[in-house]
Amino acid sequence: MGSKLDTPASKDLSKLLTEAREKAGFTQAQVAEKSGMHVQYYAGIEQGRVNPSWDKLYSIFKVLKIKLSY
Repeated sequence: MGSKLDTPASKDLSKLLTEAREKAGFTQAQVAEKSGMHVQYYAGIEQGRVNPSWDKLYSIFKVLKIKLSY
């Protein structure tokens, strides 16, 4: 799955997902399963190697109870 994305947004997303997952007490595999994706794909998102679609990100946010605001 390609090299690491090196943008402020990917770093922020990586940190947000890792912290939310750990706070929820989930493994990457559990988040992936609950979000309907393969664990390697989810791990790639969390590690900043994959740029997810909005639909995938929304599914992850629902599982991790991350609120969207503007």
